[in-house]
Amino acid sequence: MNFTIKQLRAFATVADLQSFSLAAQRLKLTPGAVSLLVRDLETEVGFSLFDRTTRRVSLSKAGRDYLPAAQQALRQVQAAVMAANDVKNRATGVVRVAAPLVVAHSMLPPAMAEYRETHPDVLVRPVDCTVENLVRIVEEDHADLAIGPDRPTGDLVVRIGLYDSPWVLWCSPNHALARRRRVTWPMLKHESVIAAGRDYESRVAEALQQTPEEDRFVPTYVVDNVTTSLGIAAVGLGVTLSPMYVYIVARNLGLVMKRVESPEIVREFSMYLPRRALTPTVAAFAEFLEDHLKSHSEVRHGRRKD
Repeated sequence: MNFTIKQLRAFATVADLQSFSLAAQRLKLTPGAVSLLVRDLETEVGFSLFDRTTRRVSLSKAGRDYLPAAQQALRQVQAAVMAANDVKNRATGVVRVAAPLVVAHSMLPPAMAEYRETHPDVLVRPVDCTVENLVRIVEEDHADLAIGPDRPTGDLVVRIGLYDSPWVLWCSPNHALARRRRVTWPMLKHESVIAAGRDYESRVAEALQQTPEEDRFVPTYVVDNVTTSLGIAAVGLGVTLSPMYVYIVARNLGLVMKRVESPEIVREFSMYLPRRALTPTVAAFAEFLEDHLKSHSEVRHGRRKD
């Protein structure tokens, strides 16, 4: 097959607007040009994409099945365009920062806004990733640096520890544990616990290994993202465990934080940089971000250093 991006874009736009004339307006083409692009695509794929009548245009069954693939291809093209711009501008103005969802949502945007005040020509571009991929995404040059909890690194990436972030329990204000002066792991055996992500599995498993078998708990809910676990806890359906650095999201949901003792799990919030030479733009932002995250952590946790 030899279809073009223009054909895919015409198809996706008509499917979105259910009109050739409206699609033509959006694409700044004539309706005849849009119709020709769609017909040429239908010839290439070998099936009709739309059921056409005098009054309306709707996707055919084959068109509905094919649309997600066409949309995915268009997203990949857009990503390729952005990557080309990054390569062209990296020496002067683009910094790609990878971070897990909760960090990209709550911690990175304030740093980006503060940096733009003094560096308006620098574009800081967030790159969403999982905790497990923090190192790999820097290693493979999909990001210029990354921030998140401590992870093992290889020879190509260096980790800079920024501050300690203990694992804590989050619960609604009405939960019984919210009134406890101290919380220990055995107290969770009869609670509805929400587990979030592979990082949870490995870290909590470490703590449970130090807890008598009869006092260990099994999660009631298992989800992929910590934001989901916090949301479930906020409506009183259970408690969840995560590093303290998610406090911004948890606080906005009205959750109460409790340290979990005996033993206490501590993570080190870190920055990941490639061992290769950094561009001046990346090096300057990395230095700023390190100071920004350290200082804001000290204020949040009441540990400002003299």
